[in-house]
Amino acid sequence: MNTVKKFAALLPGFVMALGIAAIAKLLEGLLPIHLIGASVIALFIGMIVNSFWKPTELFSKGLKFTSKKILKFAIILLGASLNIRMVVEVGKMSLCVMVFTLFTCFGIGHFVGKALKINWKLSNLISAGTGICGGSAIAAISPVIDADDSDIAYAMSATFLFDMAMIVLFPILGQAMGLSDMAYGLWAGTAVNDTSSVVAAGYAFSEAAGDFATMVKLTRTLSIIPTVIIFALINAHIKRKEAVGAEAKNVKASFNIAKIFPWFILGFLALTAINSLGVIPAEMSSGMKELSKFLMVAALAAIGLNTSFKDMKNRAWLLWSMALSSRHLWSLLQLQLSILWE
Repeated sequence: MNTVKKFAALLPGFVMALGIAAIAKLLEGLLPIHLIGASVIALFIGMIVNSFWKPTELFSKGLKFTSKKILKFAIILLGASLNIRMVVEVGKMSLCVMVFTLFTCFGIGHFVGKALKINWKLSNLISAGTGICGGSAIAAISPVIDADDSDIAYAMSATFLFDMAMIVLFPILGQAMGLSDMAYGLWAGTAVNDTSSVVAAGYAFSEAAGDFATMVKLTRTLSIIPTVIIFALINAHIKRKEAVGAEAKNVKASFNIAKIFPWFILGFLALTAINSLGVIPAEMSSGMKELSKFLMVAALAAIGLNTSFKDMKNRAWLLWSMALSSRHLWSLLQLQLSILWE
């Protein structure tokens, strides 16, 4: 009975997101040329609806479920159309760019944060959000460094604002520069913040670029594990320095691997491995990919429905602050690496 009630509570929001996704796919098909992807259309339809009508409690649970759980399920389904050898090759190829990204991100963030007199927790939360995987990285790191709620809200807002800009600008810039699917996918997968934003920016360019960007992003997401452990150790070290006498010996780093591990990646890899063995028929594989893409569009619709233009306008100063801090200068360097790496 409880399961039925939970399902019933999720259904209205999920159906609304599916409806907007269907409209977005229809509008994408009506465009004479591929200027903007269905994911981006769904995102902005949701944001426009939000400006006139705020989701009530009846819809909020289903929308949150769609934006989080359904997006991960869609990524798992994507594995049914990919080959494990290809995924491993993409992972190896993007590893060097990813390591460069993280070192550049946290390095620039540290010195710019000091220059702007931003506390180390907020500075590194923003760097984690922009360097690893947006809100998921911020949510994972914030408890191990005892971050304040205001710092978490600031970091999430700043990374989200940049994501909105990149979803629109990256495909346009990629087309203008004549980037290949591979170069663009590598660039988007390493420079765009949140997983949902990578999906939107990747598939807005092309299907192949979207597949490539998603695989790069999954490799990048795994870096959340060592990053959380490192920051737990850093925070423990700082606490020991601040503690007095015997209390310092009792300070230990605290983290939970089970909570920070992105388990959906295992599902993606498992389905990819099954497909590589030829177990999944070609027609079923194609159908699962189409379903995956449609559910991704629905997830972006749900995110849009929970996003307010007014809040973004009120937080516009965050974008300026981030621009001053130069935290996204490395995306230009990543672009050069992506082109050279191809």
